[in-house]
Amino acid sequence: MQAMQILAFVGCVGGLGAILASTISDEWKTTSRASSVITATWVFQGLWRSCAGNALGAVHCRRHLTILKLDSYIQVCRGLMIAAVCLGFFGAILALVGMKCTKIGGSDRVKARIACLAGLNFLLGGLSSMTACSLYAHRITSEFFDPTFVAQKYELGAALFIGWAGSALCILGGAVFCFSMSEGGTTTTRVGYTYSGAASFLSSRIKPQHEAADVRSSRGKGIPPKQFDKNAYV
Repeated sequence: MQAMQILAFVGCVGGLGAILASTISDEWKTTSRASSVITATWVFQGLWRSCAGNALGAVHCRRHLTILKLDSYIQVCRGLMIAAVCLGFFGAILALVGMKCTKIGGSDRVKARIACLAGLNFLLGGLSSMTACSLYAHRITSEFFDPTFVAQKYELGAALFIGWAGSALCILGGAVFCFSMSEGGTTTTRVGYTYSGAASFLSSRIKPQHEAADVRSSRGKGIPPKQFDKNAYV
C-alpha cells in the first residue's frame, strides 16, 4: 500500500503541475489555419491574455484589461482553474502527512483519514480542472461548427490537453488515497486468550488424590503425617 501511495502522490503532484501550467498558458485556443487568410500570422488566447505571432517569431501579447467585459465562460474557467490549483496544493500537504511512509500524522487510523481527505482534495481539484477545460473546449467546438458564426474561428489549444491530462492524474491519485481510508480502517489487532479452565479443573481433581496417596504411604512407613498450622504459609 505504501508503494501505491507514493505512486499516487507523484501522479497527483505531476497533475497539479500540469493544471498550473495549463492555467497560466496562453494557448487555450488558436486560430484555425484553414479559415485564415494570412497563414503567416496567427492568434492564440488564454484565460489571462491574448497573443499574436507571425512566422518570423515575433509575439505580441495583451492582457485582458477588464473582467466585466469578458465572456462568462472565461470567468467561470478562471474560477474553476484557480480552485483546482488551491485544492491540489492543500491536497499535497495533507498527502505528505497522511502517507504511511512518513513519520508524522499520528496513528495509522488518523493517517488514513488524513490521506482520505487529501484524496478528496485531489478529486475535487481534478474535477474542477476537467470541467473548466471541457467547458472551454465545448465553446470552441460549438463556434467552429456553427455555420452562422462569421467571426474568427479557433481550434483547441495545447493548454486544454495539458489540463485534461493533469486532471486525469489528480483524479486517479485521489481515488488511490481515498481507497487507503478503507485499508487503514480495517486493520485490527488480534489479542490471543488462553483458556485455563480445563487445566485448573484437572489439577483440582488430581491434587487431593496425590495428597491421600502421600498420607497412606507415610502411615505404612511409620512416618507421621505433616501437620500445618495457620502460620505455615506466612
